[in-house]
Amino acid sequence: MIKKIFNAFFTKEVILYVFFGVCTMILNTVVYAVLYQQLGVSNVTSTAVAWLAAVIAAYLTNRVWVFESKAAGFGPLAREFAAFLSCRVATGLADVAIMYVGVDLLRMQPILMKLLANVVVIVGNYLASKFFIFKK
Repeated sequence: MIKKIFNAFFTKEVILYVFFGVCTMILNTVVYAVLYQQLGVSNVTSTAVAWLAAVIAAYLTNRVWVFESKAAGFGPLAREFAAFLSCRVATGLADVAIMYVGVDLLRMQPILMKLLANVVVIVGNYLASKFFIFKK
């Protein structure tokens, strides 16, 4: 029974998604920290730019290594990227909202909030990618 549960949650796809999710979370956090803490860019703008960098990296890694998309040609690739982007916009808005409430309104520690927001975003993105964007 435990082996079945373990095998259900620790598939190659999930392991790769977590690995690349952590990589994009690090990219997102570093871009945010550089913009917000080093360059003095506003919290919301820093969050949005960091999100965009993470989305581009995530699309490429998810498409090639995690979900092994077979979409080819301009039309299918454009549809796939549009679906990916629309789902990421939804989770990106959640990211911005969490950061705005946590940092600007509640005055919580920015990097801690960024990491917390990324956990919420990663789970939402996996579900959207698996069941909507890269479904087999």
